[in-house]
Amino acid sequence: MRPPTDTAQRPMVLIWEVTQACELACEHCRADAKPGRHPDELSTAEGKALLDDVREFSENQLVVLSGGDPMQRPDLVELVEYGTDIGLTMTLTPSGTSALTADSIEALAEAGLSRMAVSLDGATAGAHDEFRGERGSFEETLRAARAATQAGLPLQINTTVCDGTVDDLPAIADLVEDLGAVLWSVFFLVPVGRGRILDPVSPGRTEDVMTWLHDIRPDVPFGIKTTEAPHYRRVGLEAREQPTDDQPPGAKRRGGIIAGDGFAFVSHTGDVYPSGFLPKAAGNVRTDDVVDVYRNSDLFEALRDRSRLTGKCGACEYRHVCGGSRSRAYATTGDPLASDPLCAHVPEGWDAESGQSDVASD
Repeated sequence: MRPPTDTAQRPMVLIWEVTQACELACEHCRADAKPGRHPDELSTAEGKALLDDVREFSENQLVVLSGGDPMQRPDLVELVEYGTDIGLTMTLTPSGTSALTADSIEALAEAGLSRMAVSLDGATAGAHDEFRGERGSFEETLRAARAATQAGLPLQINTTVCDGTVDDLPAIADLVEDLGAVLWSVFFLVPVGRGRILDPVSPGRTEDVMTWLHDIRPDVPFGIKTTEAPHYRRVGLEAREQPTDDQPPGAKRRGGIIAGDGFAFVSHTGDVYPSGFLPKAAGNVRTDDVVDVYRNSDLFEALRDRSRLTGKCGACEYRHVCGGSRSRAYATTGDPLASDPLCAHVPEGWDAESGQSDVASD
């Protein structure tokens, strides 16, 4: 068995937002994407230098090229090929537009792309296209998903959970299976970018969705993970009636990936964030070493220290396997160490009125 990754030394996932340009105007867009490319985007040479630096984290470091729509960069295939050649695991999250042709997907596969992820936020064309702000996006996404499978690329489906999409989740799960996806990434809305205008699901409804996701896991042919909802791990532990104190240290570490702790994000202009949904810069790759920023910056170190969490998250017995969404805490309070408002769990001894616990934490 491979030893757990030390997330104080390297992220499990590093996302590079190669551009904010995109043809779509999705309701939830973190990047508040625009039709045109920003003049200060990292150049091809700067992008390759970034990938060289990222390689210092580890062999096979996972890199996700995102946007906006990364297909808007004419050097995308070149960047994928370069990253692959230096030993990185290169993946992609393109938008479902006409730019994502079968030929372009085949070129990316030949360049060494390891996985492609597309977004489905409705089980029908009407629901998905309304959410994405573009008629025809649903059919373009399905076409691209099938083209990825035909090109031999493992397929991931990303879905945003908010009040307007939650009822479609069972039907979307059926579609994920029909498309032959290997993973369903279920993202719980963080109110940043254009996503601030959307209504999130309630903490109670969130708990119901997570319980449902846990229940269907044994019966579906694809993996399920949540994004910006680490309390899904707590739901799983409770379902198995396993207290956190009985978990081996390696399991605790492997289970606790949150913004800045196992996760890092580089913006289109080079800013280094703990997450794209936590846009607080700890450095910039044009002047700083991304490895040093991740390992040694005050912000990233604070996010990796669960003893510094405050409020309900700080008192929670599950903080080492969960930690709450630091992005949602930052978006709603301005403090990345505050409690995640989407969690319904009440820690033992927690007094909601005083905002204090009578149980000592470590």
